[in-house]
Amino acid sequence: MDTLTIIKVLSNETRFNILEWLKNSEEHFGPQSHLPKDCTFEGGVCVGKISEKAGLAQSVISGYLVKMQKAGLLETKRFGQWTYYRRDEGNIARFKESVRVGL
Repeated sequence: MDTLTIIKVLSNETRFNILEWLKNSEEHFGPQSHLPKDCTFEGGVCVGKISEKAGLAQSVISGYLVKMQKAGLLETKRFGQWTYYRRDEGNIARFKESVRVGL
């Protein structure tokens, strides 16, 4: 986890909003109908739903989500043709601690 990379990723308002929305994914995106019934990827949201909420093209949102995943903010899982993203709470907690200690 690179603190500066995460700060750069979060400097974009839409990426920051996505991370906030995913904190309470069901509230912001509703149930995810394409997830298998026995899915253990709770809180995961498909790219299409995030794109709809953000009002941006799926290709733009996909790029944002990949950057957020590479920075360690998101986890991903693929189910068929759908890719789902959720917050990586462990890495987010470590980032928050590193900022707190670093300042």
